Amino acid sequence: MDMKTPIILTDAAADRVKAMLAKRGKPSAGIRIGVRSKGCSGMQYTLEYADEKTQFDEVVEQKGVTVLIDPKAAMFVFGTEMDWVEEQMKSGFVFRNPNEKGRCGCGESFHV
Repeated sequence: MDMKTPIILTDAAADRVKAMLAKRGKPSAGIRIGVRSKGCSGMQYTLEYADEKTQFDEVVEQKGVTVLIDPKAAMFVFGTEMDWVEEQMKSGFVFRNPNEKGRCGCGESFHV
């Protein structure tokens, strides 16, 4: 992994983001990744459409996708791989973060 890249998207994640942005129906600057306090372990990833880039966003362009990283989240997600996983009972984005020290039992939150 390139240690200068804050986040790496797998092909599946990039394809899913492209599909989401195409279905949105209005122009987007990309998607924004953040973290917020929530859950048993303390933090949860957030993902939202970004209408515009802010001056403090970290911008990552990979595989035809623009990812904006909220400046408050940058230190928590640095080095993370973002993937899209489809399983029999659920599908969703999965974050493989080398900074995580643990996750709650349900897998919804993490701590660093």
